[in-house]
Amino acid sequence: MPGNVVPMSATPPTPLLQATSLVADHGGPAVLRGIDLALTPGTAPVGVLGESGAGKSTLVGALRGQVRARSGHVTFEGHAVARLGRRETKRFRAAVRVVAQSGLDTDPRWSVERAVTSALADARKAGRTSGRTVDDLLDAVALEPRFTPRTVGSLSGGEKQRLALALALATRPDVLLLDEPLTAVDPAMRGTVADRLAEQVAEHGTAVLLVSHDIELVRRLCGTVHVLADGVFVASGPLADVLRPDDAAHPSVRGLAEAAPLVAQRPGR
Repeated sequence: MPGNVVPMSATPPTPLLQATSLVADHGGPAVLRGIDLALTPGTAPVGVLGESGAGKSTLVGALRGQVRARSGHVTFEGHAVARLGRRETKRFRAAVRVVAQSGLDTDPRWSVERAVTSALADARKAGRTSGRTVDDLLDAVALEPRFTPRTVGSLSGGEKQRLALALALATRPDVLLLDEPLTAVDPAMRGTVADRLAEQVAEHGTAVLLVSHDIELVRRLCGTVHVLADGVFVASGPLADVLRPDDAAHPSVRGLAEAAPLVAQRPGR
């Protein structure tokens, strides 16, 4: 069947991680106001673009259960994330992995090989064995085998970000929440990493949310894009449609379009 046309008789895929009418804050005014978002395995990654302070990281925190909802809810496999039991929480943490801008929580004295081996061991304990090797995971993020003896502390910022992504992939996650994951990666290498990540998530059917201010990265990875401003999604759709010049568009949308007009006009991968 051509394209992405789905037969009328087919059952629509079920979202695995979903926010419904989500309102969230950090003890003050609402940062997110009525957000609806669904992440479904086997579908194209979803992107969220927004300026600094728009609430992108708050959204990731709420989806991960680290920021409590004031109203609305976040569900995983249909169950409220805020009320998961101990066993369900363990499965949730293995199935939903976060890669943040500076979120490499690994002993800097460890070698890269030890860090990845430990992540693979944790995956086995969680019942998420992938059969992958250290070299497989490093290759998935464009780190060569020569990095295996290096200590984590000796890596550059971009290399640490790529290692963090490899560690997240070790559990064969159902959902990846990527919060500015490649900001420190050299621009010449960023496209290679993005392309390899796209191959990984397509092969394994991983649902992905990418929140970023990097329009080029979002273009390479995401099928649907939301623009977050003032705590709400002010535009949604394919990137080229969202950033098409329109005097009636929200100022944040116009600002993004003006900042990267050529990126917005180019098709995805």
